[in-house]
Amino acid sequence: MIETLPQLEERAVLVALIRDGQTTQQVTEYLDELAFLAETAGAITINRFTQKMQHPDVRYFVGSGKLEEIRQYNEIAEISTVIIDDEISPAQQRNLEAELKCKILDRTSLILDIFAQRAKTAQARAQVELAQLQYLLPRLKGLWTHLERQRGGIGMRGPGEKEIETDRRVINDKIAKLKQDLVVLDKQDETRRKTRGELVRVALVGYTNVGKSTMMNLLSKSDILAENILFATLDTTVRKVVIDNMPFLLSDTVGFIRKLPHHLVESFKSTLDEAKESDIIVHVVDASHENFRDQIDVVNQTLADLKVIEQPRLIVFNKMDLYKEKHFDKYLPEDVKAELLQEFEKNMSHAMNSNCVFISATEKENLETLRNIMALMVQDMYHKRYPYRSNFH
Repeated sequence: MIETLPQLEERAVLVALIRDGQTTQQVTEYLDELAFLAETAGAITINRFTQKMQHPDVRYFVGSGKLEEIRQYNEIAEISTVIIDDEISPAQQRNLEAELKCKILDRTSLILDIFAQRAKTAQARAQVELAQLQYLLPRLKGLWTHLERQRGGIGMRGPGEKEIETDRRVINDKIAKLKQDLVVLDKQDETRRKTRGELVRVALVGYTNVGKSTMMNLLSKSDILAENILFATLDTTVRKVVIDNMPFLLSDTVGFIRKLPHHLVESFKSTLDEAKESDIIVHVVDASHENFRDQIDVVNQTLADLKVIEQPRLIVFNKMDLYKEKHFDKYLPEDVKAELLQEFEKNMSHAMNSNCVFISATEKENLETLRNIMALMVQDMYHKRYPYRSNFH
């Protein structure tokens, strides 16, 4: 496993570009998410830097003036890490490290680091390590002097071969081995899915940290890690659930995120197959998040990329208790609150063009409505699949 960020808190600054078509508010929200990612990885954000540019600078990502501003600040504030809210090229990373004399991380490497910390099972660890190695392969220069030599001896090293060439071969061998391991693990997963019999399968999907695991715990009466952190769940968890004598399999999948690294999407496709092969999709949304509409778009695009488009969907707006705290003045009359809430629910149901239910998983608010709707959708799926059966229990 590639090493992750040290567990001691690192002092970090965040850097982002404001491009054409983006507002300062949008980029502020993106940086809020990046700060949450940094905190999850074990860093503390000290400051933020933004610059309006149509395209990133080829050498340094930011312009020379902004680079000097960051350099001067870093020296005074004793910053150890600079985190870029984009994926940068190997050359940009090397140039920034040379100029700023500190560690440079981009959004992709930060997410990979968090995944490495969260991975628990053999499959998740292999998926994360594969994604890390594929990301780091073009960034070999100066990074791999510590790498353990796994090949050597007579006939294995050419005369005068450079260290970097040896390192590249070692990593390519590791990548090939991990891919072989994942093929075996994927086949085992596929076999497990086939042995689940005739039960309808329901998958919980959504942006990271929207409350999927909390919902899973409530519906299945299980005890899955549910924390206010990003990517608390990496491995797909499947539980048998029975609502109104209607049995089905409920799975909790890895959370999606804006600019989810391509390597991770590729590596985790087997895990995401749980959503692809499900009969019903339950899309969980954090109603209290200022940018929840963009999060919905990210999830929908990811599902479309995975070709998850035909399954019936239920959209669950979670954290309605926090939504009301944010948007309703405490002195507002109850009838006015009820009217505003009804208007919000009506607008969302119309905008989503789908079944919607509005709940608070932590407060157990409106859960009975959720259970009833899910039971009806599962029953309808059984009727479609087995039209000649009268008993679906």
